[in-house]
Amino acid sequence: MLASIFSKSRPINYVLIGGALVLFYAMYVLKDTSWTNSYILVIKKLCLLLLLGGSLLLTGFITLRNTLTRANSYALALFLFFLVLFPTTLINENIIIANFFLLLSLRRLISLQSLITPKEKIFDASFWIFAATIFHFWCILFIILVFISIVFHVSRDYRNWIIPFIAFFAVAVLYLMIGLMVGHQFFNHILEEVTPGFDFTYFENVYQNIALALYASIVVLFVWPYTIGLSSKPLNLQASHKKVLFSFLAGVGIYVLSAGKNNSFLAFTFAPLAIMGANFIEAQDNKWIREAALMGVMAIAIFIFFMQL
Repeated sequence: MLASIFSKSRPINYVLIGGALVLFYAMYVLKDTSWTNSYILVIKKLCLLLLLGGSLLLTGFITLRNTLTRANSYALALFLFFLVLFPTTLINENIIIANFFLLLSLRRLISLQSLITPKEKIFDASFWIFAATIFHFWCILFIILVFISIVFHVSRDYRNWIIPFIAFFAVAVLYLMIGLMVGHQFFNHILEEVTPGFDFTYFENVYQNIALALYASIVVLFVWPYTIGLSSKPLNLQASHKKVLFSFLAGVGIYVLSAGKNNSFLAFTFAPLAIMGANFIEAQDNKWIREAALMGVMAIAIFIFFMQL
């Protein structure tokens, strides 16, 4: 059964998940084959696929390295199912890049609990967040998570509070240099995204609406027990689990505030929700509930995916 397959973290699981990602990605991007006539576009599509694969691996690394779940592959499987549920994510290059950078940031913030080289980790996390902001402005909300992490671990050293501003200056200088070389149009998309947008009537077909409603139900199923169970987590892991929850809330905030939104903007919630979902699945004593939860999410995702091809 599916839950039994992913109940361990084995190389074969990574092969299965990676192969499924390539298959679904190919099916969706090949709906329109006009891009295959340009080798530049072909390279771009391959790079986006690599970034999606990297996002999956980062999610697995963050989960297992920081003991956010037991040694299983549930988080990776759920991340993949969420991508399949919202296939427009597969072709939104700015969202893919920004989300990859935010995962790099989250990796550094969660590892901050070790208190090894905290200043470097704060700078790295802030740098990646501001880099993500270049591709999608409202990723700036994740900087709140940096200050929350400082409060959790290293608030007594005043220099730690200054480091995010140094990272902002570094990214701003690089961005301005590139913008001046490329042209003023390089800044246009940032200026367009600064204004919040609250139009939720963007659905191109009824299945996108259904997908969002089902995702909301999955969120309730996974987030509620995770939230009320935080106090029962080991004391040395509670701060890390709180960061996962805050990162999910920041992802929701990005979706809500983004102008010209579509379902792909939910990608910023995929990794933290996958981690929370993995905690929910592994906490079930009844194996049939574990199977039903994972199989249910997979079945919903695949059905919605094929309805949108």
